[in-house]
Amino acid sequence: MREIHPDFHYYLDLKTASQRELFKDVREYVLSFYLDANELLYHTHALTSVFSISERLSDAYIMLPMYKEHMNLGFNKGTLLPDPSKLLTGTGKLIRHIPISDPADYRNPEVAKLIKASIDFAINDMEKPAKKIGETISNIKRF
Repeated sequence: MREIHPDFHYYLDLKTASQRELFKDVREYVLSFYLDANELLYHTHALTSVFSISERLSDAYIMLPMYKEHMNLGFNKGTLLPDPSKLLTGTGKLIRHIPISDPADYRNPEVAKLIKASIDFAINDMEKPAKKIGETISNIKRF
């Protein structure tokens, strides 16, 4: 498993033990589908880990925003993905998500298909080649 960046860990440590464990598990699961993913880290209204084909947010395929009381498995271009099981929720122009509170919410074949489709879409949609591969890039300002 890829180490969690210290900038992210600083804020992750402020979450409950169950939130931390859920985040670590879903992060490991998402990374297992595309080991070369870059992880982009943000702390705005949510503590968010974003997985991208490149170092650009525009090439992202999955995000894990952690809010105060809940976490989502977000699909950056979810409206463009096949979702025959109707798992994705939301009303945005592109982004859709699956609310997660337990590994059963994402560790299943239907979600695995969505993750794979999201990665394939991002690869085919990428305009410029990636300059970075398999890195963690912090956009978090701690102080």
